[in-house]
Amino acid sequence: MKYRETFDRKVQVEDVWIPTRDGTTRLHARIWRPADAETAPVPALLEYLPYRKSDWTAPRDAQRHPWYAGHGYASVRVDLRGSGDSEGVMLDEYTATELADGVDVVNWLARQPWCTGKVGMFGISWGGFNSLQIAALRPEPLKAIVTVCSTDDRYDNDVHYTGGAVLGIDMLAWAGTMLAFTARPPHPTSVGEDRWLPMWRERLDALEPYLHTWLAHQERDDYWRHGSVCEDYGAIEAAVLAVGGWADPYRDTVLRLLEHLDAPVRGLIGPWSHQYPDRGLPPGPAIGFLQETLRWWDHWLKDEPTGVLDEPPLRAWINDPVPPATSYPTMPGRWVGEDAWPSPSVTWDEHPLGGPAEAPVIVRSPLHTGLDAGRFFPFGNATDLPPDQREEDGRSVCFDSPPLTDRVEILGRPRVRLRLDSATPRAHVIARVCDVAPDGSSTLVTRGVLNLLSRKGRDKAVEWQPGREEDVEFELNATGYAFPPGHRIRVAVSDAYWPWVWPHGERGRLTVRPGDSALLLPVRDPGADAGRPPIVFEEPEQAAPLAVTVDPPAEPRPERTLTHDVATGEWVLDVDPNYGGSRTYPDGLRYEESARETYRIRSDDPLSAVASSRWTIRLRRGAWDTEVVTAVELRATAEEFIMDSSIEARANGETVATRAWHHTTPRTSA
Repeated sequence: MKYRETFDRKVQVEDVWIPTRDGTTRLHARIWRPADAETAPVPALLEYLPYRKSDWTAPRDAQRHPWYAGHGYASVRVDLRGSGDSEGVMLDEYTATELADGVDVVNWLARQPWCTGKVGMFGISWGGFNSLQIAALRPEPLKAIVTVCSTDDRYDNDVHYTGGAVLGIDMLAWAGTMLAFTARPPHPTSVGEDRWLPMWRERLDALEPYLHTWLAHQERDDYWRHGSVCEDYGAIEAAVLAVGGWADPYRDTVLRLLEHLDAPVRGLIGPWSHQYPDRGLPPGPAIGFLQETLRWWDHWLKDEPTGVLDEPPLRAWINDPVPPATSYPTMPGRWVGEDAWPSPSVTWDEHPLGGPAEAPVIVRSPLHTGLDAGRFFPFGNATDLPPDQREEDGRSVCFDSPPLTDRVEILGRPRVRLRLDSATPRAHVIARVCDVAPDGSSTLVTRGVLNLLSRKGRDKAVEWQPGREEDVEFELNATGYAFPPGHRIRVAVSDAYWPWVWPHGERGRLTVRPGDSALLLPVRDPGADAGRPPIVFEEPEQAAPLAVTVDPPAEPRPERTLTHDVATGEWVLDVDPNYGGSRTYPDGLRYEESARETYRIRSDDPLSAVASSRWTIRLRRGAWDTEVVTAVELRATAEEFIMDSSIEARANGETVATRAWHHTTPRTSA
């Protein structure tokens, strides 16, 4: 990593209030811009998040916003309404108010005397989401965006549902995280000593766990269509650079945007986790991402010839085979380019799962199948990625290819077609594709889920008629991977995948006909690279890091533990999400963070599933001392989900608010 201490243009920083159209709520912003921008105006870049510029994202912000400013941009970091130091309250993700505020910010930036009138937006995850969503609203100054690890489909490619199934691991965990995050107070140093406590009380009074809303919409309805740009790709006119990582759950979005956008679009997919590609967190290799985005901004916002449109529309990393591990500092592999997506160099290769006369097989997996799935959102931590899949394979029904005689490269979204019958009206089917080495080790390549209730469409729930076979086909997550000679390609089929998939209320089983079922692989022609210039990136470069001190936890504990009570059959997965721990900032702010997620299930009882999240966040500086403690638990009967949540907020040892919620909702699709 190269750190830039000085730039061609001197950088100044200021905090400002930005008005919104309602006339009563202001958003707090930090602006890094060239000191001479009022006499030599520059384009503006906006990152718009709820994650608190004054503490939580401050180290990451310091890496990129000053860097952009030093290269001739006003780089702006804004806290969403009701978050960080902004006024108002925050009631949900990606609300119409959030997006309208974002349009207001874009237009406000364009009007400033130091701005040329052209604006770009960028962000990872939430900021990548709302960059796409605000682009779809078409504010005139917004000319280009960079969206990283984001989704175009809030229902089927986010943290709530997957394949029409409740995503148990993050439906609960993210709801718990957001309850804690939305309850954090503003900073007196930003909003004033006399205002921070009334603002905090307003937030706490407005709190309602998002989990209640998310589980009230178990099918794809208007709630999820809002903010899903896949509903109308044609609404986006700004140029889009879409970025993802093979270890990130949102990578499919990059391929869909390439296929469907009418606006100028380029795609970049590396081996990365849910992180900006320059941060150097596993799995690498990291790239000079800031330099790459600068080429994008300079082309669209400064009309400079940077050659970004000469690059292949898709640049993708092909992972070489690796032994299974929960973390890789660097993945072996190489960059390839595609001139279109779908690509003419990728063809479908069908692999039957069995012979025509092969007898049907029964799939009835133990309900703890899935405990070796790894983290849904890998962040570059030591235990994030899936370990050896041999135990998971043993809990599934597996179909193996013969040993390969040649290297097989795939790029895209594999599909699985199964002829099956379900013994119950409600069931799930999960397929994993693994690379099985000669020593028997099994490396997860990709996977996919289908809630059989949603097989006719994600907007409806159609129960299965037991005793009646049907062909079902579903996509797995996109990947770029090379299977070497001598290895076997394994398709592992299960009807459980806890805690990723919340089990239906009735124990069932599937009957699969292997001879009428197949794996469809997007095989890439290895000769497609002939004559193409190599794809290369500069080494990572950032602005000087923020002088933050990260303290080890007072009581060190593993990130991820799994225990099994042999007598009761209960399995317990205990997870520390490890978003950054406790740290002290240069201004004296002390931010303490502790979180734990727990997932319980018994191997034979779907109604034993319980997920819980607990957070403690403490912020203090001098005499100012605040603390938020939250707890969220999710369980279910055969008919309904049961949610219990609580929060306690304290300031200087005194209770500011105590809230508790008990909520139920019927199980419709879940």
